[in-house]
Amino acid sequence: MDGTKPAMESNAEENQDEGQESKGCFECCIKCLGGVPYASLVATILCFSGVALFCGCGHVALTGTLTMLETHFSRVSSDHETLTFVIQIFQYIIYGIASFFFVYAIVLLGEGFYTTAAIKKELQSDFKTTVCGRCITAFFMCVTYLLFLCFLAIVGFTAVPVYLFFNMWSTCGAMKNPDANITNPDDICVDVRQYGFIPMNATPGKACGATLGEICNTSEFYLSYHLYIVALAGAGATVISLIHYLMILSANWAYLKSAVSTHEYQDIKTKDDQDIEAEARSKEGQNSSYS
Repeated sequence: MDGTKPAMESNAEENQDEGQESKGCFECCIKCLGGVPYASLVATILCFSGVALFCGCGHVALTGTLTMLETHFSRVSSDHETLTFVIQIFQYIIYGIASFFFVYAIVLLGEGFYTTAAIKKELQSDFKTTVCGRCITAFFMCVTYLLFLCFLAIVGFTAVPVYLFFNMWSTCGAMKNPDANITNPDDICVDVRQYGFIPMNATPGKACGATLGEICNTSEFYLSYHLYIVALAGAGATVISLIHYLMILSANWAYLKSAVSTHEYQDIKTKDDQDIEAEARSKEGQNSSYS
């Protein structure tokens, strides 16, 4: 019995130590999770997803569109030479957009961590934000607003091929519809030259009847059409993420600005209290000397 008592006491101490360690780990996890800027994290995930969809699907869709034009609408290479050059430029722009937004989203996420930590330190101590920190937030806010306008234009630009492919898809669907009462399917044509992508003297430049139906059944048309839709959705998601970033940056900048005003008021109040206390002490000293 005497031998088991010290063993029980040691086990109790070990269990107590393990409980304290688990409690310390739990508090550490809660502290770490409290420093995560969840709004910036959600915006970053949405930005990564949107840019990835837009860049990846847009790149493949442009390649498929060029292949379809070369095969069915412009068999002479000189007729679509300019279009090929423009598509290559767009593909290089897509590479730049993907690289830039990958870096920029990480920078904005880091700015969110910085601002969240600064706000927590202001609430818990006498930490004061610097003018440089507020200027950085304002700078990112301006850049994000410009990027929002640019991607809003990209959304409109991406909607153009979706609209053109939809018209072509609808035309093919009308030809296959038995209720359409089409007497001569060869009279139904799609002329790509009218959109200005290829010159008016390009051969054949248009597809009619059975040829148009074959084009709609090709993998290039089907894949490019749906990839353009996904790219448009990705561009829209990127715009939403940029709006989210703007709200976050505006809120952070407003809070940091108000925190500066609060600190200035507290400093003035503290100085006034010290002056009043010093004046009261001096009066007490004078009264004691007279007495």
